[in-house]
Amino acid sequence: MKSTIHVDEFAAKMGDDDDIIVLSFFVRDLQAAKDLVAWFEKGYDFVLDADRSPGEIKPSRYLVYLELRRRRSAAQHVQTLLDDLSTLTEFEPNQWQFKYEGRDHEWSEKAFSELVPLTPDAYRATHEDDLNDVRTAAGLKPKRIHEKLPDDVKALQSMAGIR
Repeated sequence: MKSTIHVDEFAAKMGDDDDIIVLSFFVRDLQAAKDLVAWFEKGYDFVLDADRSPGEIKPSRYLVYLELRRRRSAAQHVQTLLDDLSTLTEFEPNQWQFKYEGRDHEWSEKAFSELVPLTPDAYRATHEDDLNDVRTAAGLKPKRIHEKLPDDVKALQSMAGIR
């Protein structure tokens, strides 16, 4: 296993990208990839889905990915995974890195929380800016696509368990 977590390099299968964080790992053995997928799915209630690449990405290299809700607790969940992975791998939690938007970063909950959008609103805000940059370059006026929900609607969604 490689000691790098790749973040949001793949589209979510279980929902929209603004609601799901996709983590991926490179593994060097097919059976290890299968075991890791089973371990993620059976061991953690916060893992929505785990899967592996159907074939080799490179010779003897497989991709294992998992999906988590894009919530403020995501960094803590990733830390739990890394703490537990230290029992399966030769890596301690402080030896991990994560790759986000093409850049490598030393793992820490703080760094992950500061770099990765941890709410759907934060994700949409960052990606809306990207789209508006394209609009501006094309000579079009930027516009707001995602309207922020009023606080009372957010509170209702939270109480209903859908936010």
